Formats: sequence, C-alpha cells, structure tokens
Amino acid sequence: MSGFYFAYGSNMNPQRVAARGLRFQHVCGATLNGVALAFDKQSRVHPGSGHANLMFDRTAVVEGVLYQLRDDDEIVHMDAFEAAPINYSRDVVVVSVAGRRVPAWTYFANAAVIRPGLRPERTYLAHLLAGRPYLSREYFDWLNRIRCVDD
Repeated sequence: MSGFYFAYGSNMNPQRVAARGLRFQHVCGATLNGVALAFDKQSRVHPGSGHANLMFDRTAVVEGVLYQLRDDDEIVHMDAFEAAPINYSRDVVVVSVAGRRVPAWTYFANAAVIRPGLRPERTYLAHLLAGRPYLSREYFDWLNRIRCVDD
C-alpha cells in the first residue's frame, strides 16, 4: 500500500481535492519519468473534450502534485471521482521528490475511454494550472500554452 497520491490532471488543484474529501497531511511537487501527459481520455460530461491521461514514453517526464495521505486507505475516496475502475485504473508508480523515490497511487485511463485528438476545456485546464506552486516554471508555461477546445 502507498500513503501517497500523485495527481497530474485536474486533481493538481489542492482545493479541488480537499473539496472531494481526500484527507492529506502534506502537498509537494513530484515528477514521474517514462510517461507523457495527454488529454486523450474522453470527458464523461463533455464528450468532445479530453481529460488528462498518461502515455508511456521512455523519454518524457510528467510533473504533478504529490499528496501525502492521512492513511493508506484514503485513496479509495478518489476512486468515485475518477470513475475507477470503469474510466480509470488505479496503480502504484514511483515518483521522484527532491532526489527521493516515493511509491504513490495514480490513475491511468482505460483503453475504452481513450480518444486520440481530444483537447481539454479551458475550465478543466485551470485545475492543472492551480498546481503552479508545485511545478517548475517551464512545465507550468508549457501547460499554459496547451490549446483548448474553447479557445
């Protein structure tokens, strides 16, 4: 079990996560090597837009927000918001935090809900941008340049 949750999508917004009832003790930035950020997970509410997902890419790195959970079972509260196991599957990855390797839960979109060529809505992307205090300037600037369906 892992007492950490790595968020790379809309849950990079700590206020959103707290409002969803996830109890955590500490928040910091973290990186996950070997994956790239994609917006190819079809939204349940707006089928023409995409939500965040991880694609395997040995040369890429995704930055995100790492939540230290109040207890190991706390992650179960996020499953309903991620529609796991239907839309996303939860698995443990190893992230890097200040030179340390930390096992953490994260979510991967299931193949049945992946649609290439999708883009996020601006309101969705705003949740990722709310993670700014935990991201490098370069990564934040890259996120801020992502084209949205409503641009």
